[in-house]
Amino acid sequence: MYKKFIKDILKEYEKKRDRAIGDQEKRKKEVYSKVPEIKEIDKTITNTGLLISKELLKNPDNYEDKLKEIKDKMEVLKRKKAILMTENNIPLEYLDINYTCNQCKDTGFLENGKKCNCLKQSLINKSYKMSNLNHVLEKENFHSFDISIFSPEPFEGEKLTPRENIMEISSICEGFVHNFNIDNEENLLFYGTTGLGKTFMCNCIAKALLDKGNIVIYQTAFKILEILGDRKFGKDKKNKLNASEYDLLFDADLLIIDDLGTELTNSFTNTEIFNIVNSRLIKGKKTIISTNLSPMEIANTYTDRIFSRIFSKFTALKFYGPDLRWES
Repeated sequence: MYKKFIKDILKEYEKKRDRAIGDQEKRKKEVYSKVPEIKEIDKTITNTGLLISKELLKNPDNYEDKLKEIKDKMEVLKRKKAILMTENNIPLEYLDINYTCNQCKDTGFLENGKKCNCLKQSLINKSYKMSNLNHVLEKENFHSFDISIFSPEPFEGEKLTPRENIMEISSICEGFVHNFNIDNEENLLFYGTTGLGKTFMCNCIAKALLDKGNIVIYQTAFKILEILGDRKFGKDKKNKLNASEYDLLFDADLLIIDDLGTELTNSFTNTEIFNIVNSRLIKGKKTIISTNLSPMEIANTYTDRIFSRIFSKFTALKFYGPDLRWES
């Protein structure tokens, strides 16, 4: 899937190059029509440039003198062209190719083979768009995380206060991000009642990884099962977007399944949830599950296979404390 992801972006780069070259050709025609002599000079410059390659092939061991002669001729032609353009009020750079990025000339890669910064940013932007989190992550991220809204008071039956607990959870989540590209089979399960910061923490992780160029897909369990159902029952055959959404559930670097337990539960949903979780585990792809269900409720709602897979392969983190939605 990542190769297809890159391929789609590089197609966009190809279109940029084609547009830039097309625009240059239009400007050339305009200038050649106005000053035909510039067209003749450009032809001569092109032919003179070919002489360099020919001389190298004819006499590879001793072509320095001829090369200097050709280069001197080229410089004379370029100066003559510059004078003509100046005399006709044409900017000297008017016939250049105006790439969107002059560093990589709209190829996405530098001369040393490394990704250009513009390509890295394109990957990040596309990942954001596909993650369904474009706007929310501007507000919900590790930088805006406010520990003070969590209660410092003891909470019924728990060893840590809600604030101490969320500090520990936050530390684990930051470690998850830091070690994300290490093959450590780390997955996370966030559980606890509503209004305790589970979704916020998912968003913090999503933004941190998206900013690093990872492919993150964030969907509710209900939406995931809708995508899986469309695929299974043939509703997405004519819809490439749905097909792409389906593939990304299995191939994205990180899949965040939000609100597990709010979907309709039956044999189909049990089978499909197990399939997606198990397939990602086998591929070494990481997953975060967020749910309002307790471990006992998960056991009672889903099959033993799902319960066993989640609690043996995921780090379970319990969110507790007063409902933060009521905090001012």
